[in-house]
Amino acid sequence: MKIAYFDCFSGASGDMILGALIDAGFNYEELNEELKKLGIDNYELDSKKVLRSEITGTKFDVLIKEDKIDNEHNRKRTLKDISGIINKSTLGEGVKRDSIKIFENLAKAEAKVHNTSPEEVHFHEIGAIDSIIDIVGAVIAIHGLKIETIYFSPVRTGTGFVKCNHGQFPIPAPATVELLKGHHVIGTDIQRELITPTGAAILTTLGVNVEMCPEIMLLQIGYGAGSHEIPQIPNLLRVMIGETITANEQDEVWMVETNIDDMPGEHFGYLLEKILDAGALDGYITPVQMKKSRPGTLISIIVDDANLSKVERIIFEQSTTFGIRKYKANRKKLYRKFVEVKTEYGMIRVKIGMLNGCIKNISPEHEDCRKIADERGLPLKLVYNAAMNAAQSLEKN
Repeated sequence: MKIAYFDCFSGASGDMILGALIDAGFNYEELNEELKKLGIDNYELDSKKVLRSEITGTKFDVLIKEDKIDNEHNRKRTLKDISGIINKSTLGEGVKRDSIKIFENLAKAEAKVHNTSPEEVHFHEIGAIDSIIDIVGAVIAIHGLKIETIYFSPVRTGTGFVKCNHGQFPIPAPATVELLKGHHVIGTDIQRELITPTGAAILTTLGVNVEMCPEIMLLQIGYGAGSHEIPQIPNLLRVMIGETITANEQDEVWMVETNIDDMPGEHFGYLLEKILDAGALDGYITPVQMKKSRPGTLISIIVDDANLSKVERIIFEQSTTFGIRKYKANRKKLYRKFVEVKTEYGMIRVKIGMLNGCIKNISPEHEDCRKIADERGLPLKLVYNAAMNAAQSLEKN
């Protein structure tokens, strides 16, 4: 499996993410051609090598044509406007899906800050052409480089204030803080906006926050340059791209357990939902007989190192337990990859499990099948079987 690890020692922004991916090998001309599919023509791209603290990186910029600068500066776009631009384009379905998901998360963060709904949010800086290009361009590069999983390090933030359309905002900007909620951040005394809303949105939407780079066979390295030199640190975002090592098909996870005999039954489903939302890999509930012959419930959660503390906190906050047990467990798992298959009902994602290069399991994504079934008024099993048949045909070819 091909992964990318973003090392955010100097924060991240949309243009730095795209610059790093270009620096790591994504073809600049291909990016230009793919972005033309958006149907936007009042900008030019610029990509050049620069030095930051004597380290070479790629500085990516979107230049608005001179006669359009004022219009773009004052342009306000809603989530519906931006989704419309993307959906009407001829970009690949995966690129469209991931790009819109990023903007949806941005809209949710902005809505929380401004006490409104995501649909009512009017993007200012984020709705400008350069931000749309940065976000969609980053997704194009990720798909173009065949990256299947994204990880990112703890994120450093600056301090001070930044001038926005709404006025002076503290650094990090309020929307950025919303997007980084639940992730590891490290504050610094650097008087600059190290992590921007677009950078935070791309990483938190598509990536997993981890403490260190996973074990990989390192193949490509890229540096995306920020706009300014920063005396304290190199103003760069590093991306390391590589293949997972075969040994990673076996790993270690945490088993977290607790027994409960005094909580209403309907609360268990809510608890499990919150735990899975926090990043748990799996969870299940088992009826048990406890001391004094009382019926009880055993909650068992499988979670990795990165999300262990979040899961523990939720168990204590949302349940009546007074304690938990946890221990390490070994896992052996199939190598997994996701592909999109074309069916008579639309595109559906399918998970394929492989062992020693041979396909062992095929599983259509339930949410994709359910969405199509609901939209078209079809039996779920009909859509599921269509995805299975398409995936099996792909295997034979």
